[in-house]
Amino acid sequence: MLPPKALLDALASQAARLFGGDTPLPRAELESQFKALMQSAFSKLDLVSRDEFDSQMTVLARTRARLEALEARVAELETKQNPPAE
Repeated sequence: MLPPKALLDALASQAARLFGGDTPLPRAELESQFKALMQSAFSKLDLVSRDEFDSQMTVLARTRARLEALEARVAELETKQNPPAE
C-alpha cells in the first residue's frame, strides 16, 4: 500500500498527463480514462466494499448485544451465588 502522499503524487502526475495533452479528448474518452485512473489508485489502497462494511457492522452489533447479555447474566449469577450481606 502506498503512503497517502505518494498516492496523491502519482494521481496528480497521471492526471496531468491525461488532461495536459495537446489535443483535447472527447468527453466519453476522458471520463473512461479518468475512471481507470481512479480505479487504479483505489486498488492500491486497503479498502473494503460498502456491502462488506455493512455486513461486518451487523456482525459487530450482534456480537456486542450478545456480550452485553452474557455480562448481565454473569452479574445475575454472581449475585445469586454471593448475595449481598444485610
